[in-house]
Amino acid sequence: MSQITTHVLDAALGGPARGVGVVLTGDDGIEIASGVTDEAGRISDLGPERLEPGTYGLTFATGEYFAQTGRATFYPVVSIDFAVADGGQHYHVPLLLSPFAYSTYRGN
Repeated sequence: MSQITTHVLDAALGGPARGVGVVLTGDDGIEIASGVTDEAGRISDLGPERLEPGTYGLTFATGEYFAQTGRATFYPVVSIDFAVADGGQHYHVPLLLSPFAYSTYRGN
């Protein structure tokens, strides 16, 4: 299993956000992995099984997602930086999304 996973929910529609492109990068900005959310709004295989401690980023292609659903958005891209403190832990980074707001937290 990937050490990094994500789940994108469309709060405006009350369900999963399908087809959202996501890129995982290191603190140097170099792409480590990428994926697209599935029918449940999840990516469970994003990145390697283990990352070194450090700062990483997830970039969500929210503008493309909203365009596909025929809605405008104020946030064409959502970028979330987070710290991996323990290379042996699993890190789940969910995104709760609407056209004009978003929130995130460390999931499990």
